[in-house]
Amino acid sequence: MPPAALYAVDLVAVSILTFALYFPRHRRRDLVVAYLGVNVGVLAVSAVLASSSIAAGLGLGLFGVLSIIRLRSNELSQREVAYYFAALALGLLGGLGTSGGWMSLAGTGLILLVMAVADHPRLLSRHASQTIVLDRAVADRDELTAHLEALLGARVTSVNVQELDLADDTTRVEVRYELPREGSRPSAAQAEPEQRAMAAAR
Repeated sequence: MPPAALYAVDLVAVSILTFALYFPRHRRRDLVVAYLGVNVGVLAVSAVLASSSIAAGLGLGLFGVLSIIRLRSNELSQREVAYYFAALALGLLGGLGTSGGWMSLAGTGLILLVMAVADHPRLLSRHASQTIVLDRAVADRDELTAHLEALLGARVTSVNVQELDLADDTTRVEVRYELPREGSRPSAAQAEPEQRAMAAAR
């Protein structure tokens, strides 16, 4: 397949990845620029070096550079890192895929398919995680889990206490939980007495 065709496929693929998958779901404009820049930059570099003797180690080198850039930038979620690597892999397939032919096209399609399915809002939609700061110090794990379940209205699956401050009477905890199904969630009228009871217990 002619290199120009692979370059065109890469540009179409990264546009789909960025504007059809990432941005409609996460709405972070700065990463749109980052994904496009990483992809086009990797495409250009890999296309220039494709015929040189260092082409074999080029992919690993670029992945290493990306890791360094990530360490020196703002914190990214694991989902955003996955999009970074997808954009970089698309660029590599476009720039180094002249000898791969249809395998490069298949790899490009596979990357887009995996990202579309794995990051779909309905996939594992009831599972979530967040960091919570409680206004009291709770040292007992069972008590902490019960309190978090009452606070979130969900089944807690994992609790990781990051900081237990006895002086300021606070607890910082990373919690992972599973939300109930829509039909089993308590109504506002049912939840109000529970919230009043929790407030009185503090």
